[in-house]
Amino acid sequence: MSGIGLRKTAMAAAILALAGALSAWPATAQEGVTALSFDRLDAGLDRIVPANARLEQVASGFTWLEGPVWDEASLFFADIPANEILRWVPGRGVTTFLDPAGYKGTAPYGGPEPGTNGMTLDAHQRLTIAGHAARNVFRFEPLDPRGIVTVLADTYQGKKLNSPNDVVYRSDGSAYFTDPPYGLRTQSDTDPEKELKVNGVYRIPHAFQQRPGAPPARGELQLVVSDLPRPNGIAFSPDEKYLYVSNSEPKMFWMRYTVMPDGTVGEPKLFYDDSADQRIGNPDGMKVDVEGNLYSAGPAGVWIFSPDGKALGTLLIPEKISNVTWAGDGNKTLYITASDKLYRVQLKIAGAPLVKKGKGKGSF
Repeated sequence: MSGIGLRKTAMAAAILALAGALSAWPATAQEGVTALSFDRLDAGLDRIVPANARLEQVASGFTWLEGPVWDEASLFFADIPANEILRWVPGRGVTTFLDPAGYKGTAPYGGPEPGTNGMTLDAHQRLTIAGHAARNVFRFEPLDPRGIVTVLADTYQGKKLNSPNDVVYRSDGSAYFTDPPYGLRTQSDTDPEKELKVNGVYRIPHAFQQRPGAPPARGELQLVVSDLPRPNGIAFSPDEKYLYVSNSEPKMFWMRYTVMPDGTVGEPKLFYDDSADQRIGNPDGMKVDVEGNLYSAGPAGVWIFSPDGKALGTLLIPEKISNVTWAGDGNKTLYITASDKLYRVQLKIAGAPLVKKGKGKGSF
């Protein structure tokens, strides 16, 4: 994928010249800009989506994208079937950051998803990755594919993890991740390499404090949710009182858990059930804004929920989407990984930072 550029077309240039609403975005090449279509389910959506919102396609030509995260200068995302982590820089295009990213064997993988999945940044802006086919959670020290890699988790009670799917930090320095079987060769609970019976949600208590290159504190890993069939996306509310987890199948729903003082979770609540939806897509990766609204991949596009679980509407995306992240001026640009394409849309409310500031995080 190295060197995939953003093709600047005459049509896109003409649209940009006329669309004043897009002037706040960086002056980069455009593949296409169209009016954003959306399902408005509640008047609260009007506070979030501009009346003249535009959907911009910024890159294409991939396989199945996931894990977008912005590091202040560029966007990282994963192409899972291609087993690559890619980097998009405004005005420059896409280059390969890491290849292979997940499975590193010499024989063909034999499954559909040999790469990595969700990514995030910690309080030191270190890139942390759900290893997926590598069956671990790891972090770069520093942001250099040839530098030190720190494995934060790889087993639970002596058994290999399934295939970590998405990861998020809490401001106390702990990290939480989901662990369905999608990175295994058959992606099923009967996969011969699946060692754990559960598809869990886990907490790494001292992830931030783990020294660069040190082995995982395997005895500390905590299973905090064990009853979801396919846990997938994961996010905290801005005040960290709640942990959100999406379940992708066989039923499609989002859960909300109260976060306890010790970092475990309690008081599970069904946040929203969309199991009857027949449109393409599943609950997947998600983020929150500064007001606590939740933005998640789901059937037909990006679902937006109020903090109390009311569906406000859906940003309709032409392809099946997997995840979202915040970036741009004021942190109001939502980047969307959608099958083989990368999109973005300018919204009214700023995204919440990946890690809440102002609380102790310990030291190395």
